[in-house]
Formats: sequence, structure tokens, C-alpha cells
Amino acid sequence: MDGHANCSNDSCSKPLTDYYIPDYILKPDSEHTIVDQAPCCPVVVFINSRSGGQLGSSLIKTYRELLNESQVFDLSDEAPDKVLHRLYGNFERLKSNGDTIAFQIQSSLRLIVAGGDGTASWLLGVVSDLKLSRPPPIATVPLGTGNNLPFSFGWGKKNPATDQKAVKSFLGQVKKAREMNIDSWHIIMRMRAPHEGPCDPIAPLDLPQSLHAFHRVGGSDSLNMEGYYTFRGGFWNYFSMGMDAQVSYEFHSERKRNPEKFKNQLTNQSTYAKLGLKQGWFAPSLAHPSSRNIAQLAKVQIMKRPGGQWEELEIPHSIRSIVCLNLPSFSGGLNPWGTPGTRKVQDRNLTAPFVDDGLIEVVGFRDAWHGLVLLAPNGHGTRLAQVKCLYCFVLHSMSYPLVTTIQHC
Repeated sequence: MDGHANCSNDSCSKPLTDYYIPDYILKPDSEHTIVDQAPCCPVVVFINSRSGGQLGSSLIKTYRELLNESQVFDLSDEAPDKVLHRLYGNFERLKSNGDTIAFQIQSSLRLIVAGGDGTASWLLGVVSDLKLSRPPPIATVPLGTGNNLPFSFGWGKKNPATDQKAVKSFLGQVKKAREMNIDSWHIIMRMRAPHEGPCDPIAPLDLPQSLHAFHRVGGSDSLNMEGYYTFRGGFWNYFSMGMDAQVSYEFHSERKRNPEKFKNQLTNQSTYAKLGLKQGWFAPSLAHPSSRNIAQLAKVQIMKRPGGQWEELEIPHSIRSIVCLNLPSFSGGLNPWGTPGTRKVQDRNLTAPFVDDGLIEVVGFRDAWHGLVLLAPNGHGTRLAQVKCLYCFVLHSMSYPLVTTIQHC
């Protein structure tokens, strides 16, 4: 096996064979080579070169130095769905020809994704859409602003070093890591068809939140509703409505307009805080009328347990933002839900949040100052509900009425 072809020194020789995938597995049109033994932890690496300032590009360079260049992909050049469809199609072809190495590599394959929460969610969505009998585990490299997904699964929240030593250390962690499940949430959004102008879904990496690519449902789909454009998608970390979402969207738009200003994690977080101040999130009572509060804008119904009854969610009139959490991490490692005390558990049947409990935590915030309570020990937002499904009908909006349904996949 030529697993050392891309190495420039002896320091990356023997251990890297554990992760190396030969060309004929990755590229269907390449020449078949004889391989004596399958790697014990084969990896395919996806890196968003636009994440983390210059870190994404540096990581790509290092991974390609240590591994086969063909198993390291820049998401700015090639989408993960095309890569994985090609790879798994080749797996099936090779296995049908009796290739045991291909079978072993597919069985032990692990994916690595380096980028922000949106990039990680994009790959999670692609793998979910493949509907594999045994989907490959995904390791997330924190390379964004919040890094809530990596933090929740023990990969940390600080942007990583990009030298060979750091990358080798991370690969070692990937090899030893135990697999964990994560809940997947299906979301449906409807908006009234505009009288004129387009209303098309946007590309995955252009999404302002950690939602993977939305798909417009076709006319024959049971979800289609006359007079509305209906989109379906999914999320794995959180979904927010209200002023928090407004600030997040402005952050996304500003980063898209001026990417050169978003070079590191600390600068990004500072910019986010400044935009929150500019948008009035720190003083919404002065900048926004009470008619913009969630209770006046929307009706929210919840189903607490599978097969249960829909009931209306009581939202305090002061709440201006609702966050639906799948992870015990928000805004760079804060836990808005916290750990309910014994009385809360008994009186309201609230439990601590877990990434695989099939429940989503609904938390409310009055303003950014309310959010700062999360910095205190045992601080948390206003716990509204812990549910299996959520339905929201926006009564008034800036553009078109929007219906949102969130349910566990």
C-alpha cells in the first residue's frame, strides 16, 4: 500500500496507514491496486476552507500531506452529497466483485468534517438522506463561531491548531472515540406564494442557521398546500424564532458581504455582540414595540410525548425569542436549559437535556441581558416546555405568514 506517498518526512509514516484509503476505493475510474490489509480507521475528510479565517485552508494542506489527497475534500470545490454518492456506489460495485478490502473499509469508515455548526449539519443532513443501513460516524472539528455540535460531543469549542502534530493527535482521538447517537429533527416551513418574484431554496452553505439544505416539495407531495411554498429540511443543534434569529441572520448577511472581517473566533463573537447591540437586542423594550414579542406574533402548539394531544404553549408576554434546543450547548457552550431541580422534575416532568432523548427543549428569552444569566452557575433561560413535536403559526410577519412544524425523525 502506498500510504506514504504524500508524506515529506519519516514522522508521518507508519501510524498514518491506519487512516489511509487507496485511490481505487475513492475514484471509480482509477486502476485497481493490490492491498494486503484494510486500514483499521479509514477516514474521509471534509473541510470548509471558508471557515475559521485561514484555518480551513491550512487544515486542508496538512490533511493532504498526511493522507491520500483524494480522501480530503474542500467543500468549496465539491459538495459532500456528490462525494458520498460516488464513494458508496463504488463500494457496492467493488463488493459485488468480491473485494473484501472494500467491504472492510466501508464497515469501519469514519467521516471528519471541519467547519462551523452549519457545515457539520450539512454533512449530517447528507448522510441522513443517504438512508444507509449503517451510516458512518462523524467527527466534528470545531472551526466556526459557536462550535456547539463539536462541544456537545467532546471535541472542544476552540478553533484547532493546523500543524501535523495537532492533526495526528485529532486522528488518534477519532480512532479511539466511541460512537454516540444524535436526535434528528424534521422541520417544515411554509410561506405564502408571493404575487411576483422568486421564492427558491438557498444553497446549504448560505443558510444563516444550522439547517441543512431545504428542499421545495413538489406538487404531488402530500405536504404541498395550494397558495403556499413548502420547504422541508432538518436540524441537529437548535432552531430559534424572534429577535435572536434576527441578529443571527444579520450576522450571516454581514459575514457574506465582508468575509475578510471574519478571520478568527474571537472577532466573530465580538461582531455578533455588536450586531445584537445595533439590532436592539440589549434594549428591545426601547427599540421594539411589545407587538413584536413572540406571544403577540405567533401561536405555538406542542406535543409532549408521542401520540399525545396537541396543546397550546403558554408564552410569557415579555418573551422576544424562543430557542428550540436539541443540544445542551448554545452560543458557544452555554446551556440555556440547565439542569432542572427535583421540584421541577416532579411538578412539570422536566428532565436534563440529552442529545439522544427524542425530546427538544423550548427556552424563552426576554433580551440579551436575560441571556447573560447563562454565564452564572446554574443559570438558565425561561423553560417553556420539553416536547416531541412543535407547531408554530406566525400571525404577523415582516413578509409572509409562516407555518413551522418541528418533529422528531
